[in-house]
Amino acid sequence: MAATRLIPMHQNKGKSIKQCLKERADYAENPDKTNEGELISAYECDPRTIDSEFAASKREYLNKFGGEYNGNVIAYQIRQSFKPGEITPEEANRVGYETAMRWTKGKHAFIVATHTDRAHIHNHIIYNSTDLSGEHKFRNFFLSYIALQKVSDLVCLENGYSIIKPKKYSEREKRTIYAPEVSFREKIRNSIDVCMEKNPKDMDELLRFLEEMGYVIKRGKHIAVRSKEQKTFIRFRSLGAGYRQEDLEKVFAGLIKYESNPNSRNIIEEPKLDMLIDIQEKISQGKGPGYERWAKVHNVKQMAQTLLFLEQHDLRDYDKLSEIAASSSERFGKITTRQKEIEARLSEIKETKKHIINYSKTKDVYVEYRKSGYSKKFFEEHREEITLHKAAKEYFKNIKGPIPKIKELNAEYDSLSKEKKALYAEYKQAKQDMKDYQTAKYNVDQFLKREQEGREEQQRHTKEKNL
Repeated sequence: MAATRLIPMHQNKGKSIKQCLKERADYAENPDKTNEGELISAYECDPRTIDSEFAASKREYLNKFGGEYNGNVIAYQIRQSFKPGEITPEEANRVGYETAMRWTKGKHAFIVATHTDRAHIHNHIIYNSTDLSGEHKFRNFFLSYIALQKVSDLVCLENGYSIIKPKKYSEREKRTIYAPEVSFREKIRNSIDVCMEKNPKDMDELLRFLEEMGYVIKRGKHIAVRSKEQKTFIRFRSLGAGYRQEDLEKVFAGLIKYESNPNSRNIIEEPKLDMLIDIQEKISQGKGPGYERWAKVHNVKQMAQTLLFLEQHDLRDYDKLSEIAASSSERFGKITTRQKEIEARLSEIKETKKHIINYSKTKDVYVEYRKSGYSKKFFEEHREEITLHKAAKEYFKNIKGPIPKIKELNAEYDSLSKEKKALYAEYKQAKQDMKDYQTAKYNVDQFLKREQEGREEQQRHTKEKNL
């Protein structure tokens, strides 16, 4: 996946807009870097006269709205770099053009100059800050670089170029090499080594030894530990091979021998497959045996959206994706069930209040009716009141315990109404999460299914040829 950067281009002090634009354009269009200009493409402008055309649009804008351009942005540059050895210069230029077109929505003139003078092929995309109508300027909004990266990522994914797994900051190459600091996890591992020298009989005793050393333990499904210097807890399962809870439990069970050097332990680490890279490689390696079959029933852009979603949520393991998809459905189900329970109870409270009020209003009439010896004439004269009173008495038979008071019912109704309102926002988010994760899993499942079918079909053809 390409790395991108958005750079506002300002007018330099003491120079005209045209001079500034020409300097930037000349650097981007350098024939030594663009294969004698063959790797330059343009939209609604001529690369040879970009400085004059962009400057003319500025004058048109100023004539319409007045003001000055001193210190303002006169153009923007996008730098788009690709993984070495993965893309051809011509393809890089095409991808850059498509990225610029989507980013500007076709409202701004631009050029795309592809440079091949570095190990990594990269694009210099320069687009006019003033739009084609000469009436609006591009506004660089907050976090625009993230939006630009998403646009570039989608274009790359749709064209079958690989996802670069981002490195942690601690793993990035640094100009100056300093002595490595001992991390909190390393300190915890060292403390566990000290505790294990005391031969604890089980996990509980090991945790007690750690507490004696000043650690705070958080027990639960995933045991976590925190020293006085730490701000947050660290789970045992993140301490690495040999120090995870399941590894230590094997030591206590006598299945393996504990050694302070975890590299020598008889613990087999299964290699983890990066699901995103695996799928992306299948798409890019000659389109793969199942790609054509999958592409007939699936939208390539939809799969690109899915891969980008998984990348943004760091979901690179299929089992983890399945687990989150299932938990999101379960969460949505629980919220939906609770909503139905609240609705049912609110309706029940309304019904109960109605009968309590009717009973109270018709009580005196019913007493007179009973004193009349249940006179038919009296009943006909007060049919509605007596009917409501009887219905209330019949309803109260189904209430267990004493009949609640109106004040109590009102308080419960208000409380449930507030919970219902708060739950609605949670419901919308849970519904969206379920949709996103289920869609992502479905798209991955369909791709893997078609890939397997294509592989099996390829194997059948191979066997038939050999017969």
